Amino acid sequence: MKVKRVVANIAAKKVASAKRFYQDILGLDLLMDMDWIHTYGSSSKMTVQLSIMTEGGSGTEVPALSIEVDDVEEAFRRMKKARFKILYPLTEEPWGVRRFFVRDPFGQTVNILEHL
Repeated sequence: MKVKRVVANIAAKKVASAKRFYQDILGLDLLMDMDWIHTYGSSSKMTVQLSIMTEGGSGTEVPALSIEVDDVEEAFRRMKKARFKILYPLTEEPWGVRRFFVRDPFGQTVNILEHL
C-alpha cells in the first residue's frame, strides 16, 4: 500500500473566507466548491510530507500548515498588504529556509517558506 495524498483540513464557519488568503494571495486553484467545503490545490506534482513537531523551530509555536513558495518575499509583501497578522517575521533560518508565520482567516498559524 502507498499513501497517494495528504490533505490538511481546517474547520471554518465560512469556507468562502479562504479565497483571499489561499487563492488570491498564495495562488492555489479552487478544485472543489460545494456549500460545506472548498478545496484548494495545484496541478503541480508535490512531495507528500507529514511533520511531527515539539516546536516550530527557533522557539516558535508549531504551525498548522507549512506552505513552500517560489518567492517568499513576494508572499510576505502580499500578506502584509492584505493586512493578515504576521506572527513571526521574515527570517533566514540556519537550516536553509527563509520563512515567516502568518495567521490565516480561520486562526491557523501558517508557515510560509522558501528553501534557499
